[in-house]
Amino acid sequence: MTLMRPLRLILPGAQTPAFVLSSMDMKPWLLKLAHMTADAIKITGGCQCGAVRYSVVSLGRSSVCHCRMCQRAFGSFYAALVIAEGLEWTSGARRLFASSNISQRGFCGDCGTPLSLENFDDDQVEIATATLDDPEQAPPSLQINHRYACSFTDGVGGLPEPDEETVADNDAWNAKVISYQA
Repeated sequence: MTLMRPLRLILPGAQTPAFVLSSMDMKPWLLKLAHMTADAIKITGGCQCGAVRYSVVSLGRSSVCHCRMCQRAFGSFYAALVIAEGLEWTSGARRLFASSNISQRGFCGDCGTPLSLENFDDDQVEIATATLDDPEQAPPSLQINHRYACSFTDGVGGLPEPDEETVADNDAWNAKVISYQA
Protein backbone atom coordinates (compact mmCIF):
# COMPACT_ATOMS: atom_id res chain seq x y z
CA MET A 1 0.00 0.00 0.00
CA THR A 2 1.32 3.44 -0.93
CA LEU A 3 1.20 5.82 2.02
CA MET A 4 -0.33 9.18 1.24
CA ARG A 5 0.23 12.40 3.13
CA PRO A 6 -1.96 12.88 6.21
CA LEU A 7 -5.18 14.73 5.57
CA ARG A 8 -5.38 17.81 7.78
CA LEU A 9 -8.49 19.98 7.94
CA ILE A 10 -7.64 23.46 9.19
CA LEU A 11 -10.62 25.75 9.49
CA PRO A 12 -10.21 29.40 8.38
CA GLY A 13 -8.61 31.44 11.14
CA ALA A 14 -7.66 28.36 13.18
CA GLN A 15 -4.10 27.70 14.31
CA THR A 16 -4.42 23.93 14.64
CA PRO A 17 -6.13 21.25 12.54
CA ALA A 18 -9.72 20.36 13.37
CA PHE A 19 -8.71 16.77 12.65
CA VAL A 20 -5.86 14.77 11.15
CA LEU A 21 -6.38 11.46 9.40
CA SER A 22 -3.63 9.14 8.25
CA SER A 23 -3.51 6.04 6.10
CA MET A 24 -3.88 3.97 9.26
CA ASP A 25 -7.27 5.60 9.94
CA MET A 26 -8.88 4.80 6.58
CA LYS A 27 -9.18 2.21 3.88
CA PRO A 28 -6.94 3.12 0.89
CA TRP A 29 -9.85 4.02 -1.41
CA LEU A 30 -11.44 6.21 1.25
CA LEU A 31 -8.14 7.94 1.96
CA LYS A 32 -7.68 8.71 -1.74
CA LEU A 33 -11.25 10.04 -1.95
CA ALA A 34 -10.70 12.24 1.11
CA HIS A 35 -7.58 13.76 -0.42
CA MET A 36 -9.33 14.33 -3.75
CA THR A 37 -12.20 16.06 -1.94
CA ALA A 38 -9.87 18.25 0.15
CA ASP A 39 -7.89 19.20 -2.96
CA ALA A 40 -11.11 20.07 -4.79
CA ILE A 41 -12.26 22.58 -2.14
CA LYS A 42 -11.84 25.95 -3.75
CA ILE A 43 -12.14 29.37 -2.18
CA THR A 44 -13.65 31.67 -4.78
CA GLY A 45 -15.71 34.80 -5.01
CA GLY A 46 -16.51 37.88 -7.01
CA CYS A 47 -18.74 40.87 -7.53
CA GLN A 48 -22.51 40.80 -7.78
CA CYS A 49 -22.65 41.12 -11.59
CA GLY A 50 -20.00 38.44 -12.17
CA ALA A 51 -17.63 40.65 -14.17
CA VAL A 52 -14.79 40.30 -11.62
CA ARG A 53 -13.91 36.92 -10.10
CA TYR A 54 -11.09 35.71 -7.87
CA SER A 55 -9.73 32.62 -6.16
CA VAL A 56 -7.56 32.34 -3.06
CA VAL A 57 -5.37 29.57 -1.69
CA SER A 58 -6.33 30.18 1.94
CA LEU A 59 -8.00 32.68 4.23
CA GLY A 60 -6.35 34.45 7.16
CA ARG A 61 -7.76 36.66 9.90
CA SER A 62 -11.40 37.59 9.37
CA SER A 63 -12.59 40.81 10.96
CA VAL A 64 -15.02 43.68 10.84
CA CYS A 65 -13.60 47.20 10.65
CA HIS A 66 -15.51 50.15 12.05
CA CYS A 67 -13.30 52.97 10.73
CA ARG A 68 -15.05 55.77 8.86
CA MET A 69 -13.24 54.97 5.61
CA CYS A 70 -14.54 51.39 5.64
CA GLN A 71 -18.03 52.60 6.53
CA ARG A 72 -18.04 54.86 3.47
CA ALA A 73 -16.39 52.35 1.14
CA PHE A 74 -18.97 49.68 1.99
CA GLY A 75 -21.95 51.99 2.52
CA SER A 76 -22.52 50.19 5.81
CA PHE A 77 -21.88 50.48 9.55
CA TYR A 78 -18.70 48.42 9.16
CA ALA A 79 -16.74 46.40 6.60
CA ALA A 80 -16.31 42.65 6.90
CA LEU A 81 -12.85 41.76 5.55
CA VAL A 82 -10.69 38.64 5.45
CA ILE A 83 -7.00 38.36 4.61
CA ALA A 84 -6.59 36.53 1.29
CA GLU A 85 -3.49 34.37 0.89
CA GLY A 86 -2.55 33.52 -2.69
CA LEU A 87 -5.16 35.80 -4.27
CA GLU A 88 -5.56 35.52 -8.03
CA TRP A 89 -7.97 37.68 -10.03
CA THR A 90 -9.38 35.04 -12.40
CA SER A 91 -11.68 37.09 -14.63
CA GLY A 92 -12.36 40.73 -15.27
CA ALA A 93 -10.32 43.59 -13.89
CA ARG A 94 -11.14 45.38 -10.67
CA ARG A 95 -10.97 49.14 -10.60
CA LEU A 96 -8.83 50.75 -7.89
CA PHE A 97 -9.39 53.83 -5.76
CA ALA A 98 -6.59 55.19 -3.57
CA SER A 99 -8.69 55.82 -0.48
CA SER A 100 -5.72 57.02 1.58
CA ASN A 101 -1.97 57.50 1.50
CA ILE A 102 -1.45 53.89 2.68
CA SER A 103 -4.07 51.81 0.87
CA GLN A 104 -6.31 51.40 -2.11
CA ARG A 105 -9.66 49.72 -2.51
CA GLY A 106 -10.67 47.42 -5.32
CA PHE A 107 -14.20 47.37 -6.68
CA CYS A 108 -16.12 46.27 -9.75
CA GLY A 109 -16.31 49.10 -12.28
CA ASP A 110 -19.59 47.69 -13.65
CA CYS A 111 -21.72 47.04 -10.56
CA GLY A 112 -19.75 48.88 -7.85
CA THR A 113 -19.30 45.93 -5.49
CA PRO A 114 -16.48 46.62 -2.98
CA LEU A 115 -13.94 43.81 -3.38
CA SER A 116 -10.65 44.51 -1.64
CA LEU A 117 -8.50 46.60 0.66
CA GLU A 118 -4.86 46.59 -0.49
CA ASN A 119 -1.97 48.15 1.41
CA PHE A 120 0.75 50.00 -0.52
CA ASP A 121 3.58 49.07 1.88
CA ASP A 122 3.13 45.29 1.88
CA ASP A 123 1.51 42.50 -0.10
CA GLN A 124 -1.42 42.05 2.27
CA VAL A 125 -4.80 42.05 0.58
CA GLU A 126 -8.08 41.78 2.41
CA ILE A 127 -11.16 40.81 0.44
CA ALA A 128 -14.72 41.72 1.31
CA THR A 129 -16.02 38.67 3.15
CA ALA A 130 -19.51 38.82 1.64
CA THR A 131 -18.02 38.57 -1.88
CA LEU A 132 -16.88 35.01 -1.14
CA ASP A 133 -19.09 32.46 -2.87
CA ASP A 134 -19.41 30.93 0.59
CA PRO A 135 -19.02 33.68 3.24
CA GLU A 136 -19.47 31.00 5.92
CA GLN A 137 -15.83 30.10 5.19
CA ALA A 138 -14.71 33.25 7.03
CA PRO A 139 -16.70 34.07 10.17
CA PRO A 140 -15.33 37.25 11.77
CA SER A 141 -13.17 36.68 14.82
CA LEU A 142 -12.14 40.26 15.60
CA GLN A 143 -13.44 43.86 15.57
CA ILE A 144 -10.97 46.44 14.27
CA ASN A 145 -11.22 50.16 15.16
CA HIS A 146 -14.21 49.53 17.41
CA ARG A 147 -13.78 52.93 19.06
CA TYR A 148 -15.01 54.44 15.76
CA ALA A 149 -18.13 52.28 15.63
CA CYS A 150 -21.51 53.94 15.24
CA SER A 151 -23.08 54.19 18.68
CA PHE A 152 -25.90 51.80 17.79
CA THR A 153 -23.84 49.08 16.06
CA ASP A 154 -23.46 46.78 19.06
CA GLY A 155 -27.23 46.70 19.55
CA VAL A 156 -28.17 45.75 15.97
CA GLY A 157 -28.21 42.01 16.74
CA GLY A 158 -30.64 42.62 19.57
CA LEU A 159 -33.22 44.47 17.49
CA PRO A 160 -36.65 42.82 17.42
CA GLU A 161 -37.63 40.76 14.42
CA PRO A 162 -40.81 41.65 12.55
CA ASP A 163 -44.18 40.08 13.33
CA GLU A 164 -45.47 37.04 11.41
CA GLU A 165 -47.54 39.15 8.99
CA THR A 166 -44.54 41.30 8.04
CA VAL A 167 -42.41 38.16 7.60
CA ALA A 168 -45.10 36.70 5.31
CA ASP A 169 -45.27 39.97 3.32
CA ASN A 170 -41.46 40.00 2.99
CA ASP A 171 -41.48 36.35 1.88
CA ALA A 172 -44.11 37.12 -0.77
CA TRP A 173 -42.12 40.12 -2.00
CA ASN A 174 -38.89 38.10 -2.08
CA ALA A 175 -40.62 35.32 -4.05
CA LYS A 176 -41.32 37.84 -6.86
CA VAL A 177 -37.71 39.04 -7.05
CA ILE A 178 -35.67 37.86 -10.02
CA SER A 179 -32.05 38.47 -9.11
CA TYR A 180 -29.61 39.61 -11.79
CA GLN A 181 -26.68 38.98 -9.48
CA ALA A 182 -24.16 36.40 -10.64
